[in-house]
Amino acid sequence: MRKLRAARPDLSLSSDFIVGFPGETAEDFEKTMKLIDDVGFDASFSFLYSSRPGTPAAELVDDTPQELKNERLMRLQKRIEDLAQAVSQAMVGTVQRVLVEGLSRKNSNELAARTDNNRVVNFVGDVANDSQKNTAKNSRLIHNFVDLRITSALPHSLRGEIVTRNE
Repeated sequence: MRKLRAARPDLSLSSDFIVGFPGETAEDFEKTMKLIDDVGFDASFSFLYSSRPGTPAAELVDDTPQELKNERLMRLQKRIEDLAQAVSQAMVGTVQRVLVEGLSRKNSNELAARTDNNRVVNFVGDVANDSQKNTAKNSRLIHNFVDLRITSALPHSLRGEIVTRNE
């Protein structure tokens, strides 16, 4: 990881975590939390352990209380969320080359794009007085790369604005 970070300091890393696997001790969980900090994961897919028929783990005794599993999962997710927010905050003010994916889910007058570290950026596309012209211009941006200046970091997305050529 040190070599990867040396080569690319802004590397974004994600992993899957299962919390409360049979036999997981407090020490095991703390080692997972230390790994998250050491590696600097800024995204994850994290779940509570649940038995799956036909798997070797299905034969193991699930001895971790549900309340403890829930507490650990919330703590793990909060830590990764904090790391993700720090990365997002560090992006504010930078110019990012993004791929425009389509209309924003929350505002159909805006576009949504994705950064190379998998962050969603919502932004106003071409602004025109005529909404039909605006829609046509914005639809041309979809599936293309544009440069955006990141203006703010929200809990699960970024805001940006198109960088014009004379800036």
